[in-house]
Amino acid sequence: MKRNKIRKNFAILFVGILFINKLTFGAINPEKAFYKPNPANWKSNELNIAWIGHATVIINLYGKIILTDPVLFEQVGIPVFNYKIGPQRAVLPALDINEIPKPDVILISHAHMDHMDYQTLEAITKKYPNQIDCITAANTKDVIEDLSWKSITEIDWNEEFNLNEIKFTGVEVVHNGWRYPGEKDRSNGDKDGRSYNGYIIERLGKKIFFAGDTAFNEKFKELKNEKIDIAIIPVGGYVPKYYYHCNPEEALKMADEYINAKYFIPIHANTFEEKSELDKPLKWLKKIKFDYNLKVVIDEIGQTFTLAPSIFKKEHFVQ
Repeated sequence: MKRNKIRKNFAILFVGILFINKLTFGAINPEKAFYKPNPANWKSNELNIAWIGHATVIINLYGKIILTDPVLFEQVGIPVFNYKIGPQRAVLPALDINEIPKPDVILISHAHMDHMDYQTLEAITKKYPNQIDCITAANTKDVIEDLSWKSITEIDWNEEFNLNEIKFTGVEVVHNGWRYPGEKDRSNGDKDGRSYNGYIIERLGKKIFFAGDTAFNEKFKELKNEKIDIAIIPVGGYVPKYYYHCNPEEALKMADEYINAKYFIPIHANTFEEKSELDKPLKWLKKIKFDYNLKVVIDEIGQTFTLAPSIFKKEHFVQ
């Protein structure tokens, strides 16, 4: 037990050193998101998706609210006294925690601190104690299972799980899973290590693919026959970590040619990424988005895409 504690403390110190060069103690002035969603106007016969920032999206799937990888504070990382060691936001969330509608399900892709943010999850579960179901990747729920969930469930790759009239299917992505260095990680071939998921989310005949965090993945070709309507895929973080993150061109290629989605929504850009990157992924995306058969329906933080049961509202296209 003592050895495990020493190992974890060393791991925390190591992560802290890694984060020192990433907007650590010094305050920066994050910008407000230019767009602001209005969930109060969403209807139960619509499919609405709003990009809140990083990998956080709110999905109204015909009356069921899903919140992905919620990160709603100005900094992520490791608490050290009155500070945090970790990257700060360049752009604030499009909605703060009091403006987020109560989720039916919180969906978490993996245990990285910018996707499984304990501070945000603690705040949400304190606001709605024992009222929210949570789904996360295999071997990751131990990080947050002490919070006041209605339920918390791990699902694995290719595993299906029905919850709140929604079908969730775990999808293999190309990433890694450790929260602290030295932990067991599935990317190293350890099946008992921390895993990392994408998800197919299905309700009332509509399918959304949420990739979470991924590099270019040939396995997404297996999703072509799933008839996915909307692909939500990261487009940032590829500098210098191209082996963990795809770039905008790779994301569109996977969404269009591999998955055959109708609509595309980017995530994981212009939020916490290195200063050298910031809004470059979104500029790249806008430059090439018309080269593909699908429609890019969001290309800035805070925008909302709406799909009615049978009529797509063209005014929600991003031009």
